[in-house]
Amino acid sequence: MRTFVDDIAAHAARTPGRVAVTTPAGEVTYGELIARIEALAAVLRARGARPETVCAVAVERGVDAVVGPAAVVRSGAAFLGLAPEQPPARLAALVRSGGADMLLTSSALADGLRDLPVAGTPVLLDRPGSVAQEEPGGGGPLGERALAYVSHTSGSTGEPSAVLVEHAGLDSYLRFVARDYGLGPDTVALQVAPLGYDASLRDTFAPLLAGGRLVVVPRSALLRPEEFGAAVRAHGVTALLSVTPSFLAFLAGQPDAPGLLAGLRVVVSSGESLRPFLTAGGRALVPGSLINQYGPTECTMTSTRYAVPAEPDVVSDLVGTPIDGVVVRLLDAGLSPVPDGAAGEVCIGGVGVARGYRGLPARTAECFVPDPLGPPGARMYRTGDLASRGPEGLEYLGRRDRQVKIRGYRVDPAEVEGALLAHPGVTGAVVTPDTDAQGRVFLVAHVTGDLADVKDAALRTHLGTTLPPHLMPRRFARLAELPTTRGGKADRRALSQTGGRA
Repeated sequence: MRTFVDDIAAHAARTPGRVAVTTPAGEVTYGELIARIEALAAVLRARGARPETVCAVAVERGVDAVVGPAAVVRSGAAFLGLAPEQPPARLAALVRSGGADMLLTSSALADGLRDLPVAGTPVLLDRPGSVAQEEPGGGGPLGERALAYVSHTSGSTGEPSAVLVEHAGLDSYLRFVARDYGLGPDTVALQVAPLGYDASLRDTFAPLLAGGRLVVVPRSALLRPEEFGAAVRAHGVTALLSVTPSFLAFLAGQPDAPGLLAGLRVVVSSGESLRPFLTAGGRALVPGSLINQYGPTECTMTSTRYAVPAEPDVVSDLVGTPIDGVVVRLLDAGLSPVPDGAAGEVCIGGVGVARGYRGLPARTAECFVPDPLGPPGARMYRTGDLASRGPEGLEYLGRRDRQVKIRGYRVDPAEVEGALLAHPGVTGAVVTPDTDAQGRVFLVAHVTGDLADVKDAALRTHLGTTLPPHLMPRRFARLAELPTTRGGKADRRALSQTGGRA
């Protein structure tokens, strides 16, 4: 199968001197980029990288974040992206659930990652070593069912769930993005998504697959409007491929909001509802195309997209029509189709459906099921999302379970509850979502226990040892006891109505 790295290599062969990546440290051409990828891939093969090998990649933003995953794919293995700044316990959980066999990092980060549960010594990008021990046959062509990468979703058990995504889904999706959103050699894309999350793959590799230029700036610069706008202007950025509505709303609230987005031809938003941004008049701030994407991690990032018109519908949460190679069905509890206009569970089939959850056969069997309307052997993923179908495609209606979206990340409140209960002073914990005046969803933690002398900062410090920032509650409500339903379960509806007020 032809992978996205093959497409990058083809651009390098045709125009090796064209700039591929721009960073504060300098520019890297396509010729230089593919040379680094090939050299590192040879080292990885010498160290045992093969199809189905999982290589954890923990690097800083910059060229290494391009070279690392691409080299893993070139070696025939699959990558698991890690954000090095996450808590060590969280990184260890990701490595453990993802089944990482190798670690690829840099000498500057290696000491901080030495306790990760990965056998053998790390492969260092800046000190790759010799390839004298490479065995023949490690870099042969990959099949479309070969494992491409491992991503994670929030899990109710307290351990993140590893999703196994194959090359058929990844390569098809990246090429769709380039084709459908008009990317090409004149594209200049700013990398926005945090490393370690699947959205960063779209950010990073879709523009390079199309022969465009990727611009990488420090993460801190993206959070400062003046520096963000300066980067867009200085580099002639034309595309933002992985922004959340929350990020767009943040930009829209700045005094020079139109200037911050000037010159952009395409802005792709995903991860949460775009309605608050559109309701506030945000569409007028985007000079080019604004695309609203929808899709779960289990279906290779994106399953539908909607091109938002200049005069958008601000009443409905429209997510549009399926992308190439994807089938979306709206089914009832018996997995029969619902009529147009009726609510049904979003069930996704086609090329993007992942292999399943690593090490969780029961959950995989529950969520990845035979497609009753597809050809023999076809599978579909039951998302747990509700939607209806209208003239402009799907309208998203919410979840049928407790999961919510926080700043673009799918969150299971049970994961936060489990972390809170590990605190010695907490005897009970229920986490509920709330929404602020700007339409942003946040978490409220309702806790019981001997907490008179435990400040909110101490609870956040405790949670910060195992959870990433997007799982951090904004408020802590201390209660003498948790309200319960007649059946004795925690009354989450009653807690939600308090809005976090103790």
